Amino acid sequence: MKDEDKPPDRVRLPKSLFRSLPGNRSVVRLAVTILDIGPGTLFKGPRLGLGDGSGVLNNRLVGLSVGQMHVTKLAEPLEIVFSHQRPPPNMTLTCVFWDVTKGTTGDWSSEGCSTEVRPEGTVCCCDHLTFFALLLRPTLDQSTVHILTRISQAGCGVSMIFLAFTIILYAFLRLSRERFKSEDAPKIHVALGGSLFLLNLAFLVNVGSGSKGSDAACWARGAVFHYFLLCAFTWMGLEAFHLYLLAVRVFNTYFGHYFLKLSLVGWGLPALMVIGTGSANSYGLYTIRDRENRTSLELCWFREGTTMYALYITVHGYFLITFLFGMVVLALVVWKIFTLSRATAVKERGKNRKKVLTLLGLSSLVGVTWGLAIFTPLGLSTVYIFALFNSLQGVFICCWFTILYLPSQSTTVSSSTARLDQAHSASQE
Repeated sequence: MKDEDKPPDRVRLPKSLFRSLPGNRSVVRLAVTILDIGPGTLFKGPRLGLGDGSGVLNNRLVGLSVGQMHVTKLAEPLEIVFSHQRPPPNMTLTCVFWDVTKGTTGDWSSEGCSTEVRPEGTVCCCDHLTFFALLLRPTLDQSTVHILTRISQAGCGVSMIFLAFTIILYAFLRLSRERFKSEDAPKIHVALGGSLFLLNLAFLVNVGSGSKGSDAACWARGAVFHYFLLCAFTWMGLEAFHLYLLAVRVFNTYFGHYFLKLSLVGWGLPALMVIGTGSANSYGLYTIRDRENRTSLELCWFREGTTMYALYITVHGYFLITFLFGMVVLALVVWKIFTLSRATAVKERGKNRKKVLTLLGLSSLVGVTWGLAIFTPLGLSTVYIFALFNSLQGVFICCWFTILYLPSQSTTVSSSTARLDQAHSASQE
């Protein structure tokens, strides 16, 4: 009450709450607890561990209790008013409570609570007594989500066309050129292209279907989308592994049934991860809401709650591992390419242009465009950049495949990657 010019935080308990208490009590012990949860890990939970700017507003937590009773499902909700300044742009405020039944340590949940944003603050109406807070999370309004969805759908559609052309081109080259039957590099490129083609198809079906169909159908769409996403990550990691053998290790790199073993990892490892995730009933309807808590987008993905642990491990963690590995290998390969160019073609005409093309091509193979997701918390412009370039990864792979394999043999071997490929083939022989 010190700052009387600002609306104070307050709690309103309905009369029906006290009428519903057992016994005829004239006095009841009401406890209102205010906590600062800034430091430490208490009252954090997995929803605040994404590193996307999420947090509890002002680190303030309000606990309500009446005696020793567990009060739930109130006929008339209680009201908690959190006073605050206008939240940052592209962020949303959601009334949440600490649910001790989620996970091993608990997590934030909004079940049974509604959120109403007012000029003087946010009003939380909940049907139970526990610990409450305002959760601040990044959000996208409906118009922005609509634009991003259209950009992603258009980009995925274009990528599917180019990836289909890449697969057809490989089939033609395999029939017309004998060396394509034994080389592993184009097979790996096509496997990556195939996984991205199926991922784009699964994305278009998932976004187009939304919440239509039964729960079982939504579970299946979420599982299929998850599987092809993991396949794309895995094949990008295998592309990085092949580049490591191609440019770094070079000699003594013979593996019997090399591509078959890669295929078992590329298609089999994601299947095991999806089976394990699906057995925990992790897939279901996922909803993206705007700052007014209205639904902006629905798709079949990971259900919110305890299953989000599976999302952090099998998607975020798995992507981070494959991406970091790809970046390390790409840095080593680029260093090798530049070293090889200086050693063998100091006066080669147009060598800088070939270096740039090689760098861009290899970047598309190891998934550099996916790394743009790291910068999305910086602002909405980075979200648009990520949605555009990442959805066009198939176009970049097609261009690289065409430049690398469609020209004549004399032209192809003049590139740095072709020289490395020859060295790798020689080491296998």
